[in-house]
Amino acid sequence: MATIIDGKRISGEIRAELAEKTKEFQSKHGTVPGLAVIIVGEDPASRVYVRNKHKACAEVGFYSEVHELPADSTQEHVIALIDRLNEQENIHGILVQLPLPKHLDEQTILLRIKPEKDVDAFHPYNVGKIMIGDYNVLPCTPAGVMQLLARSGVSAAGKHCVVIGRSNIVGKPMAMLLLHDNGTVTICHSRTPDLKAQTLQADILVAAVGRAGFVTADMVKPGAVVIDVGINRNAEGKLCGDVDFESVNEVASMITPVPGGVGPMTITMLLQNTLTAAEAALNK
Repeated sequence: MATIIDGKRISGEIRAELAEKTKEFQSKHGTVPGLAVIIVGEDPASRVYVRNKHKACAEVGFYSEVHELPADSTQEHVIALIDRLNEQENIHGILVQLPLPKHLDEQTILLRIKPEKDVDAFHPYNVGKIMIGDYNVLPCTPAGVMQLLARSGVSAAGKHCVVIGRSNIVGKPMAMLLLHDNGTVTICHSRTPDLKAQTLQADILVAAVGRAGFVTADMVKPGAVVIDVGINRNAEGKLCGDVDFESVNEVASMITPVPGGVGPMTITMLLQNTLTAAEAALNK
């Protein structure tokens, strides 16, 4: 039976630390870190995420703004708002909640955010800095995974790490962060021949493929650390990950549950990025 990596507990620990750091920041600078979130349209899941981000900011003592724009907002309207927030001194981080309505050009809008206020770390400038290992902010989900590993006493150094998934948001940066931690990294995807042969070599296996129960026990090396990034609904409508938890739990040494594993870490790392951006802005 695997040890459960409790993302709720670890996230709570980090948020408590961030609340203390925010008090120190306010004492030093006379202000607090500020985050602006832009949401366009009425997507219910997006509204929940935005509400949770706003609450998380309040929890650690940040200032936050939520800008709710109608679904028919023009590209020019969204960009004008970003331009204003780019110049707003009490805003240190800007986040555009995805997905955007189809008539908006997501890439153009995201690129409008100044790299130093890009707390999602999606801007090519920040992606490039991550590639060379000279970064200030990290994509929130991969950064959360690295914190889960570190705070569970797991280092990637000298281990074979296999990442299933090659998205720009999770798979690619996840592989890079494991590499920076001195892991030997394999990235697998839909064109990988004999995926099972690859995953069975993994000392650390990260599943970020977006398919419920995709990773089964026969794909996991006994004693591996298994990180489940997926958030899916099974046939019964129950929230589940990319890993068949019940079977893999019998094989792995450590495993993240869904919910309660990687999920709670994502917003927490957004808060960390915002504090980092604020410190960089005020320590120039």
